[in-house]
Amino acid sequence: MNKSPLAQRGNARTKRPERSQVEMQFISLDEWLDANHRVRIVWQYVESLDLTELYVPIKATTDNVGRDAIDPRILFGLWLFATLEGVTSARKIDELTRRDIAYMWICGHVSVNYHRLSDFRAAHGDLLDRILTDSIAVLLHQDLITLDTIAQDGMRVRASAGSGSFRTEDGLEKARQKAQEYVDELNKNPDDSSANSRRQGAAQERAARERQERIEHAQREMQDMQQKYDERTSSVKRSQPRASTTDPEARRMKMGDNGFRPAMNVQFASDGDTQLVVSADVTNQGSDNGLMKPMYDDVCERYGVVPNDYLVDGGFSKKDDITELEKNGTKVYAPLYNQDKQLEKGEDPYAPRKGESQEMTAHRERMGTAEAKEVYKRRSAIAEFPNAECRNRGLNQFRVRGLVKAKAQTLWHVLAFNFLRLLNLRCELRGQSYLEVIMAN
Repeated sequence: MNKSPLAQRGNARTKRPERSQVEMQFISLDEWLDANHRVRIVWQYVESLDLTELYVPIKATTDNVGRDAIDPRILFGLWLFATLEGVTSARKIDELTRRDIAYMWICGHVSVNYHRLSDFRAAHGDLLDRILTDSIAVLLHQDLITLDTIAQDGMRVRASAGSGSFRTEDGLEKARQKAQEYVDELNKNPDDSSANSRRQGAAQERAARERQERIEHAQREMQDMQQKYDERTSSVKRSQPRASTTDPEARRMKMGDNGFRPAMNVQFASDGDTQLVVSADVTNQGSDNGLMKPMYDDVCERYGVVPNDYLVDGGFSKKDDITELEKNGTKVYAPLYNQDKQLEKGEDPYAPRKGESQEMTAHRERMGTAEAKEVYKRRSAIAEFPNAECRNRGLNQFRVRGLVKAKAQTLWHVLAFNFLRLLNLRCELRGQSYLEVIMAN
């Protein structure tokens, strides 16, 4: 039997904790927080942003009655800092605002709850996208970035749906009928015995209707999947398409471990010199084939520039996309389809092919040169670094459902990644970090 703590101490004199002593401490949150804490820089950055559109919907004004609203800048700061810290749960942030000094400092004694935090994360994707664009545009205007070289890469992120939620067309119809019967039953037998029962009944009805709407959404998604399934020319027999009743826009995708799970395809376009993410998107397409041209067009339209070089891996090597980029004056650097197998057979993958466009032939011949191979070696360092950093900060599974909300969560990670890059990049001529340049403009 172990000795008691008193017996273990023996005659030793130690300083023991005294938790019942009543005392008065005069210290503010600002004094409590370390002067060099990173959260202070985060708040300075948030203060520099134009968040006017977040204040417009607030009904409590100086000319009106009502309870004061939570300042949206607090919610924005909480999510940006939490993403930097690798925290992706609204409930976890809610907990941290009551016990972690950095989160308490952001709130400044303003109470928040996880419902408000959860809603805020997914409700402002357009604003986050604009902030991303504005920050890169400032660097372009200040000649701190050129976008001469862009690298694009995709990664599959687990969706907020279980594998068991996927149903065939017949299964979806049965689920819809069952959901409709349940809604009808709730409407026929309302419980008016008490206020609590009425609230509980209303919550049950709302949940049932939301499930019914998700199933109907899944049926619409099934029509699109069925059309693509019927258009396949492959003779290989595959299982019938299925849609999720939990997240209708999610798809079963092949993941990095060769397993198949519900996921979405996150696309990043990154600048070659600074590794900053300049554009991001989320799709439910399982492969990267055909996704290069839309992202390239977005970069050109968003910033009004035409990249000189565009680096992608072999999954993006669609001939039509390569032809369009080459016609627009951009050189594409990507492995040719089955080039390794052709080389093993003694064939020349870089030789012109009959019937292909001049632009595709030029790309093929270019990729056979040592210079092109050296340029392509930069792709992994440029494109895969943001992916890895975002994964390390929690972008492993979406906590929201639907492509729009998933993109909003992705953009929080993009802003957090770019924030750290901007903080580390310096303009030696001005003696400022890129982040300071952006905040000054």
